[in-house]
Amino acid sequence: MLVEIIHYGLAAGLAIALVFAAFTDIKRRQIDNWLNAAIACFAPMFWWSGGLALWPDVVMQLGFALAVTAVLIGLYALRTMGGGDVKLLAALSLWLAPSLFFTLVIIMALAGGLLTIGMIMKARYTAGTVKPVIPYGVAIAIGGLWVLGTHYAMTGAAMAAVG
Repeated sequence: MLVEIIHYGLAAGLAIALVFAAFTDIKRRQIDNWLNAAIACFAPMFWWSGGLALWPDVVMQLGFALAVTAVLIGLYALRTMGGGDVKLLAALSLWLAPSLFFTLVIIMALAGGLLTIGMIMKARYTAGTVKPVIPYGVAIAIGGLWVLGTHYAMTGAAMAAVG
């Protein structure tokens, strides 16, 4: 029971970190390194509290995160993503199973598209000729919160109903 409390407490902490990342990205167009590092550093405790075995579960999670990070670095090199966004997604890939991470990416892309359209419209109607800088950390946070809400909150509610 204590391990489950720790597991869901860590998921709640991740949700708070995602909201914080979104707000700092809106305010400063920056996601702090300390926040990305904290998210990454708490992943092993999340693995432990979720019951992941060292072999093959943790090894597979690390391999997946390494592959995701390699792709993200490539996108950063092509100047299609900012450094804070890359680090935040790489840290999140440590937390989520591949299927959940891909759900995050789909929701993130949809939210990012809407965010981009909204910011372009705002720039056009406020006499802005400057290309807007999109705070994509907001879209990443929406994707992450979606996954946490649909997977962990629903799983926790089902466990509470059974127990």
